[in-house]
Amino acid sequence: MKKYLNLFDLRQKVDYKIEILSGLTVALALIPEAIAFAFMAGLSPLTGLYAAFMMGLVTSILGGRPGMISGATGAVAVVIASLSLSHGVEYIFATVILAGLLQVTAGFLRLGKLMRLVPHPVIFGFVNGLAIIIFMSQLDQFKDADGAWLTGSNLYILLGLVALTMLIIWGLPKLTRAIPASLVAILSVFGLVMLLGIDTKTVGDMASIRGGFPPFHIPKVPLNWETLSLIFPYAAVMAGVGLIESLLTLNIVDEITETRGRGNKEAVAQGIANVLSGFFSGMGGCAMIGQSLINISAGARARLSGIVAAVMLLVFIMFGSSLIEKMPMAALTGLMIMVAIGTFEWASFRTINRMPISDIFLMVVVTLVTAIVHNLALAVLIGVVLAALIFAWDNAKRIRARKRIDEDGAKHYEIYGPLFFGSVTVFNEKFDVLNDPYTVIIDFAESRVVDMSAIEALNKITERYHKVGKKVHLKHLSKDCRKLLQNAEAIIDVNVIEDPRYKLVVDRVE
Repeated sequence: MKKYLNLFDLRQKVDYKIEILSGLTVALALIPEAIAFAFMAGLSPLTGLYAAFMMGLVTSILGGRPGMISGATGAVAVVIASLSLSHGVEYIFATVILAGLLQVTAGFLRLGKLMRLVPHPVIFGFVNGLAIIIFMSQLDQFKDADGAWLTGSNLYILLGLVALTMLIIWGLPKLTRAIPASLVAILSVFGLVMLLGIDTKTVGDMASIRGGFPPFHIPKVPLNWETLSLIFPYAAVMAGVGLIESLLTLNIVDEITETRGRGNKEAVAQGIANVLSGFFSGMGGCAMIGQSLINISAGARARLSGIVAAVMLLVFIMFGSSLIEKMPMAALTGLMIMVAIGTFEWASFRTINRMPISDIFLMVVVTLVTAIVHNLALAVLIGVVLAALIFAWDNAKRIRARKRIDEDGAKHYEIYGPLFFGSVTVFNEKFDVLNDPYTVIIDFAESRVVDMSAIEALNKITERYHKVGKKVHLKHLSKDCRKLLQNAEAIIDVNVIEDPRYKLVVDRVE
């Protein structure tokens, strides 16, 4: 039933006008990004543009999140840049294909559910860091070819056009939502520059986008173990980075649209798209949160917008390059700055006083790593590891032991909290071996034996009592705890393990 509800959630009423206009806006925004990321990877502009076309088309048709946009990304470009420099573009194509196969495998193995392990503060940090990256990347437009900051009239013209773009994007939705504000802003600034003959930086100043249909191309690399050992590490990292960024973007779009995407289906689609990208002369990629937010904020909710974006991008490459190359970069810069502003989780500031210190620390660390290192997957991985360590530390401090002596003279230790690697030290400190009576009962009704460290702790405490001639009973062990102890019979030496004929509430996980 749940599966069918998920499908129903994604069946939005399609507004064809909004979908087409939004797709056109995304296509225009994809061009400078794809060119920039191709340069970052040391590849030709068309390699990035072909990747944007193939990734966008395939994931829009087959993906698990309608409305989400994929293309060539900086995260992937960073991974493959050194391989491109040392071995050339043919090895890049082979790496992209292998990464796609790994992503398809991950999707079929249903590894998308691992995104449940990403805490909300990590997502906040990821989104905020990404917003900072998007904003900082636009500052290059305020520099000349030599890397010096623009001055004088050139700077004032650029600032004016950027401000006009942002003003239209901010103000038009307050008047009407019939046409995407981003598209109106781009076309208005484009028309103003052409009409008045304003001298400002254009897309053509970055590189030519003229080309044909992506050519089918089998990578010319030796099919041997040496090639596989060379490209596999790059492919594995690329696959992981792509899936992390895509599934996080999917979660963000889910929250905005209040619908639910399908992570495993998206993983398979990303993989297929990368395989085809490698065979059709593309550098590969993954989901793009900036373009996805442009699409969603314009009102697009269906697959059509992504398909239109990909097809129009190819049309621009094949037939409209001369016109698109005249597009002022100021319009696209203003658009991306507004995307950065919209991406940033301003709500994280409003809730900061109500968040635990550990969550604030986690959010700040992930934000800084994302913004400084520009490696989104690494930032998320660091965030998840830190969250796990914080969780372990908090739970390690929660273990308690209530002590009492019954009418028969036996001493009871009623344990509260999980017994695992982080809490064994505190657990061992609870017992007074020398002064305890002959019979000791350790009651786990409110606890759980979690791992091998916990088993070893039980082994050591029973050994300590055994050495002074005292007897230990382990009581109220749940079914999974008893199974752990049975699997460790060669390790632990327990005098008596009590086996109550009832199940604890904590065992009912169905």
